[in-house]
Amino acid sequence: MKLFETERLYGREFTVQDTARLTEILSDPEVMKYSVHGVCDESATRKFIDWCLSCYSDLGIGSWALIEKKSGNLIGFCGVGPEVVEGAELMNLGYRLAREYWNLGYATEAVNGVLECVFSGKKIESVVVIIEPEHLASLKVAEKAGFIDYTNMEFHDRPVRIYRLALQDWSSSGCSSA
Repeated sequence: MKLFETERLYGREFTVQDTARLTEILSDPEVMKYSVHGVCDESATRKFIDWCLSCYSDLGIGSWALIEKKSGNLIGFCGVGPEVVEGAELMNLGYRLAREYWNLGYATEAVNGVLECVFSGKKIESVVVIIEPEHLASLKVAEKAGFIDYTNMEFHDRPVRIYRLALQDWSSSGCSSA
């Protein structure tokens, strides 16, 4: 079932059958360079998928498999899930793409599709994104999607920027199709 759809992508729930392909993506050190969890082997990838499945059943949201329409290939993930930051549970936007899909606009397209889905369909009040300042590509994706204001802080012993985008700001930013 398609949870969101863009010009070149759609998002769907992960299944355990996605483990091998997602492991290929998440075991790439370049893809995982800015991940607090580091490179994922098959066991770690399966735990991530299990967490996604739990989010779907408990919250109705989560990180979703990104499928390129043209090829039908799983190219990464994008979605919103709970993250505890300084004792508060926030809805965190996360995304990762296979390296061969970098610099083609897929991340921006996926983020906009997810935000449309969670803000329009799920009525989440705000979403955060946690990005290391050196991760310039991710900063650009977030800013294109309307994440502007941020707070500098430590997260998992790393300096990060935490951006917050409220439903109200997203709706008025022109990033929404509403």
